[in-house]
Amino acid sequence: MKVRIPPIPDETYFLCMLHNIGATMPERSLSIEEIAVRTAMDPSKVEENLRKLAASNYIEARVVGGTKRYHVTLNGIRKVLSMYS
Repeated sequence: MKVRIPPIPDETYFLCMLHNIGATMPERSLSIEEIAVRTAMDPSKVEENLRKLAASNYIEARVVGGTKRYHVTLNGIRKVLSMYS
C-alpha cells in the first residue's frame, strides 16, 4: 500500500524559504522586493503569502526607514521546525 503525503501549502513552503534565507528576527527582516529576489517569486505572490502568514502570526512586519519589512516570528520558526520532527 502506497502512502500519499499531502502537498505542502504554498504559504508553508514560503515560510520555510523565509526561514532558510535567514529572515528570522527583526534585525534581519526583508522588504517584499528583497524577498521576491531571494526567492525568485513574483512580488504579488510574495505579498499574498505574507498576508496569509501574518494572519496566522507566523510573520511580523515592521517599518524601517519608511519601508515595510518582514521576518519570521517565534511561532513561525516553531512551525518550520515542526515539519522536521
